[in-house]
Amino acid sequence: MTFLLQTTRLKLTELEGSDVQFVFDLFNDPDCIRFIGDRGIKTLVNADNYLQNRLINSYRTHGYGLYKVTLKAEDTPLGICGLVKRDKKNPPDIGFAFLPEYRSQGYCTEASKAVLQWAKEINISHTILAYTNPDNITSIRVLEKLGLQKQQITTLPGQDFESLVMSIKLS
Repeated sequence: MTFLLQTTRLKLTELEGSDVQFVFDLFNDPDCIRFIGDRGIKTLVNADNYLQNRLINSYRTHGYGLYKVTLKAEDTPLGICGLVKRDKKNPPDIGFAFLPEYRSQGYCTEASKAVLQWAKEINISHTILAYTNPDNITSIRVLEKLGLQKQQITTLPGQDFESLVMSIKLS
């Protein structure tokens, strides 16, 4: 664990190989599948591959990624929050997903604020995007609380559903 970001209640750390069950549980949550998409994680082997090749690999490839969110006093994962680099031409986007029992408690907003502040401090990009399902009112509210503004609705490459694109300028 090399990355550590702390808030009043939370800590954000890099995901590790031991987080396979958490990744499996998170990406098989019906709301996660509905709003983020089915990542094809049907077994723990699938979860391990996704964890290693997509989530952990992002730290090495881009210097950032999605981080495990836990309470400061515990190591139980609540969710993930961080930045995703989808392609070379677009700025990174903020992403998050929390297990059902940890939603509606302000954890997502708290973690996301910390990620945006960190991104600003280390000058990752002047602009941060967000992509969300246009029907995901809860995520849209969180993104608006963070200061992101709606830009357009589009279909991203490789997806068969529309995404609302939001953005914020970090200055």
